[in-house]
Amino acid sequence: MTETVTGGCQCGRIRYSVAIDNDDAYLCHCRMCQRATGGVSIAFKGVKIANVTWAREPDRYQSSPIAQRGFCAACGTPLTFEYLEPGETMDLSVGSFDDPYRFRPTHHFSPETWHEAWLDIKDLPTTRVADNPSTVERWMKAIGKLPD
Repeated sequence: MTETVTGGCQCGRIRYSVAIDNDDAYLCHCRMCQRATGGVSIAFKGVKIANVTWAREPDRYQSSPIAQRGFCAACGTPLTFEYLEPGETMDLSVGSFDDPYRFRPTHHFSPETWHEAWLDIKDLPTTRVADNPSTVERWMKAIGKLPD
């Protein structure tokens, strides 16, 4: 069943809606994605280009000879991966969706450059934001509450 979901950048300047028919997503470990995000991978949701509606088009830069990336020039949020010669699909960053928790990883892309030590981290110790006094103090001083 097709459902329309929404998303956008951190500052709200770029917004989109997209019709999806499943919650499948994937992790890309390629060096381009690592450099573009500053992370060890990025989670993407593949969508049909025709199903994406932008309230405001993202800024874009050509990240390689074959692809470009959409982002917000105001806050820096990575939003898309798109081939220069588009087919029918593009990728939206999972973290840019308003409800990213619904998506489930179904596969890895570019395992030849993944950071294996970062793949199975579920047993590492955790610290909740509310348990870090200096972070809590900063949030309370700034907005009077912890972020959502």
